This record gives sequence, structure tokens and C-alpha cells, in this order.
Amino acid sequence: MLGRNHSSVSEFILVGFSIFLWHLLPAFFLLFLLMYLFLLLGNLLIMATVWREHSLHTPMYLFLCALSTSEILYTLALTPRLLADMLSACHAITWTACASQIFFSFTFGFTHYFLLVIMGYDHYVAICHPLCYNVLMNPHGRAHLVVWSWAGGSVMGLVVTTVVFHLTFCGPNEIHHFFYHVPPVVKLACGTDVPAVALGVGLVCITTLLGCCLLILLSYTFIVAAILRIPSAEGRHKAFSTCASHLTVVIVHYSFASVVYLKLKGPQSLEGDTLMAITYTILTPFLSPIIFSLRNKELKTATVELNKT
Repeated sequence: MLGRNHSSVSEFILVGFSIFLWHLLPAFFLLFLLMYLFLLLGNLLIMATVWREHSLHTPMYLFLCALSTSEILYTLALTPRLLADMLSACHAITWTACASQIFFSFTFGFTHYFLLVIMGYDHYVAICHPLCYNVLMNPHGRAHLVVWSWAGGSVMGLVVTTVVFHLTFCGPNEIHHFFYHVPPVVKLACGTDVPAVALGVGLVCITTLLGCCLLILLSYTFIVAAILRIPSAEGRHKAFSTCASHLTVVIVHYSFASVVYLKLKGPQSLEGDTLMAITYTILTPFLSPIIFSLRNKELKTATVELNKT
């Protein structure tokens, strides 16, 4: 087991929603439940549409299915427990369950970012090297890219969880957050190595996210340069529209993530930290299927046809 034998804490208690905005809990519960059901149905509809429509059996849409899968699993690791805690008077969770939630949320969260990088690379190859596209994006290569994304997410989840839960937890055990996030959990640890662990985990996560962002920016630098060389306005518009949904999702994800992870250090209220985290944990996954459905003409048309049948 992880560092459990060295800790006196056997369970943690969430106090995120229980000490503020308690009078609005029924409204928040209904809102979050509807958003969760919508993102589940939206992602499942995208996957069903791609599966049924043979014209969408291309690398771009297959990567989109993998992205929808990671998004469903990410929200599954967080949202059901959040909804249950909002209705329950007891917000306790065992040490093992807390570690499991952190592992799965980090695994699926980082897998999501790695898949966004692959989708950017897919657009780069399609626009900048169209003659080599079928060779570079053959079924064997696509499968390897998806597998490596999931493997990378799993490694990140395992590393973060192992490092955090090798710390000693000797009390208190109240987590000032609405889910089992690493920073508030680390604050409960005791020992001289806690600041170093907190800094190390933060640097690893931020470095990985910034690395993914830089790779996507590099891809789009070459994409924009190639599009600007297209002589016809119609050709440029078609090329830009191909990347619009992916680029919009990337901007949304990194905008909300930067608010949560790159905010200036200083006195922060529980209400402020919680509300900022909500935007990233619930609102961002909610927006993704909407963006892909509305900004992608082929997917939108195929979805309409699927609904008619």
C-alpha cells in the first residue's frame, strides 16, 4: 500500500459545499446534475454518430471518440461523488477511496490533454503534409498514438498519487474543497518534506500542461502558415473551419486551467477557490460536446441525420 501504514488518518472529510452557499445546495445539485447528464449524452451521441456514419471513420473523428471517452471517464471519477456529497450529511471518504479518486481524475485529465495534442498533430499533418497523411495516420499509427496518450495519463496519475500518499497524514482530516484535489490534500500532511512534495507535484503538472500547450501552439503555427499560402479564399476558409472546433476546445480548456493552476498566490477564500475549480471540473467538460457539435459541420449534419432515424 501507499503511505497508509505511516498515517493516523484513515478517512477524509469534505467541507467544500457544507460551510458556504448551503442554502443554495438544492439549486446547485440540480444544475450540476443536468450539466452532467448533458455532457454524458452529448459525448455518447458524438461517439454513436461517428460509429454509425462511415464517412466519419477518419483519424480526426476517431481521435474525437477517444477524447469523448476520456471526458466521460474524467467526469465519472469526480461528479457522481460530488452530487452524492451534496445530498448527504456525511462527507467522509476512506483513505483508499480518496487516493483512487485522485489517481483516476489525474489519469483521465492528462489523457485528455495528450489527446488534444494528438488532434493538433493530426490537423498539422492533414493541412501541411496532405500527400503523406494516409501513411502517417494509418490505423497502426493511430492506435499507437491513442495508446501512448492513455499510457502517459496513467503514468501521470500513478506518479502524482504515489508521491502524495507517501506523505504522513496525522490530522486534521478536513479537506477544504468540493472534491479530493491534490493541493488541499497535501495541506493536511505533516512532515518536513511536505513543501518539497507540493512544489514538485505542482511543477510536474504545470510543466506537462505547458508542454502540451506549446506542442499545440507549434502545430498551429505551421498550420496557419500553410493556410495563408492557399491562394483561394474558399480554400483558406475550409482549412480554418477544419481546425475551428479543436482550437476552440483547446482555448477553453487552457483558459479555465490557467485560472485554477496558475493563479497568483496569496490569501484565497474557500468560496473563491471552490468556484474557480467548478469552472474547470464541471463547466469545461460541459462545453466540449457543444463546441464540437456546433463548430463541426460534418458532425452536426451526421448528428441531425442520426436523430431523424
